[in-house]
Amino acid sequence: MNNPLPGLPLIESPLFPHLLPSLGFSAEEARIATDLFTNGFAVFDFPDAALDERIARIKADLGPRYGVDFADPAADKTNGERRIQDAWASHEDVRAIAANADVLALLGRLYGRAAFPFQTLNFPVGTQQDAHSDSVHFSSLPERFMCGVWLAMEDVGPDAGPLFYVPGSHRWPVIGNALIGRRGFGSELNSAQDPYGPAWAALCEAHGAAPQTFLARKGQALIWCANLLHGGSVQHDPRLTRWSQVTHYYFEDCIYYTPAFSDEALGRLQLRQIRAISDGQPRPNRYLGECIDPPPKRPSLKRRLRRLLGIN
Repeated sequence: MNNPLPGLPLIESPLFPHLLPSLGFSAEEARIATDLFTNGFAVFDFPDAALDERIARIKADLGPRYGVDFADPAADKTNGERRIQDAWASHEDVRAIAANADVLALLGRLYGRAAFPFQTLNFPVGTQQDAHSDSVHFSSLPERFMCGVWLAMEDVGPDAGPLFYVPGSHRWPVIGNALIGRRGFGSELNSAQDPYGPAWAALCEAHGAAPQTFLARKGQALIWCANLLHGGSVQHDPRLTRWSQVTHYYFEDCIYYTPAFSDEALGRLQLRQIRAISDGQPRPNRYLGECIDPPPKRPSLKRRLRRLLGIN
């Protein structure tokens, strides 16, 4: 395969239709890749024979941490905590789902670079979150080497606040601070999404784009591209759960940073110090193979002398 644009994920490259016949994909891989290229998302069955047992253990172990009475069918399930971040650090089943070898291999083939998981979110109910792009939270240089995988841990009906997405929105401009006339580096925000909401809404209106919901069945997973607009629908029945896990993935040999608090044009990036869930090893920020992380700061001469003398 000769890819003249290695700085773009394969499934987001304008050359993808031309390259596809040479990629050696299976029929299922080609379907997933084509769905991602066309719509910005793709649905697949999560490849884990032990998934049902993992889900049962995750529900049992994480359930008490949400502050919700899941045993009472009439209880309002939306009153407690809506998410637990990075449960992988203490729960092997969450980590195993995030680090699933078949999913990592699939993502690597789809994007043209090795993938690694860096964050998990576990939910007992829907987020009811407005349409947003993950690109303001996590991004990379080169751009778009980030994706999410959402896993349904139970069947999801229309009243449980299902996931929604705006097909094709991954092709729209990536909305960052430069486009909305905002300085990001060193700024503070109550919500990293708020400044960009009007721009996303304007794009949806201009394109006449309508969201679609994902009425998933247990064990289905959805990959979405970094710039795809997505969110959580209104939960019409608060007695319902919507157990799910989201894993966010980066790809090797990139710079990892938070655009909401960066000004790219000035070279002021809020860099992320990333550690892969799959092997526990750090992933340095790299540009074309060169590590660009600043060297660790040495203690001052005064502090080093105090240490040598055993003075605290």
